Amino acid sequence: MAYKISDACVSCGACADSCPVGAISQGDSQYVIDAAACLDCGACADTCPMGAIAQE
Repeated sequence: MAYKISDACVSCGACADSCPVGAISQGDSQYVIDAAACLDCGACADTCPMGAIAQE
């Protein structure tokens, strides 16, 4: 199950830097996770200072 970034995202970029496969990129209003590329490792959720990332 892939992770998803909620509206609590403040676009700090910490999650993108922590993703080992580069599955996170800047979207229109916040960062987004490519579900097909996500490894479900949870590194992004552990790094997010806002707690904006959780499993779908």
